[in-house]
Amino acid sequence: MHIGIAGNIGSGKTTLTRKLAEHYGWIPKYESVTFNPYLEDYYKDISRWSYNLETYFLAQRFQDLLDISKSSEVIIQDRTILEGVEIFVANNHDMGNLSDRDYDTYMQLFRLMMSLVNPPDLLIYLRCSVPHLVGQIQKRGREYEQSMSLDYLGGLNERYEEWIGRYKGRLLVIDADRLDFEGSPEDFSYITDKIDAELYGLFK
Repeated sequence: MHIGIAGNIGSGKTTLTRKLAEHYGWIPKYESVTFNPYLEDYYKDISRWSYNLETYFLAQRFQDLLDISKSSEVIIQDRTILEGVEIFVANNHDMGNLSDRDYDTYMQLFRLMMSLVNPPDLLIYLRCSVPHLVGQIQKRGREYEQSMSLDYLGGLNERYEEWIGRYKGRLLVIDADRLDFEGSPEDFSYITDKIDAELYGLFK
């Protein structure tokens, strides 16, 4: 089984992925951030490095999906190939950071890849307001993230809501603003209860 965690920058995807993997004994798949060779350059010059960054992410996420498709384990993934395309690539294209030529080439690659693999069996979306995201971004202190504008985060949030509103797969939405699922056992249990009901409930 493949479970994906979706959410904006700073929503807590990596933390929740880790905690759910520990709780259920699932295998975690983390997004490549620490060792991404393009990320710092991207935040310094977005238009120059957008295609490189997004293509790198696409390759990494496709490799993850290939690995997941060959596994009999339950694997939980920190950000999926779908939101990389639906949110970040679409946003960069609309902002003019990806040319039409680069976007068309990227989408050709994406469609080819998705013809060979399946989307997640369950997608968990962490819904967060911009003030919450800003607080989390400041808290974790990644230097290259500190210059992101409120308008940028807000625009991504709008894209997430539009995408989730038309998402056709199995979906669990968590309103995360008032949840401290890392520090509060009660808040974490609230999430696992919802997952248990979705995956193992009497009417599933």
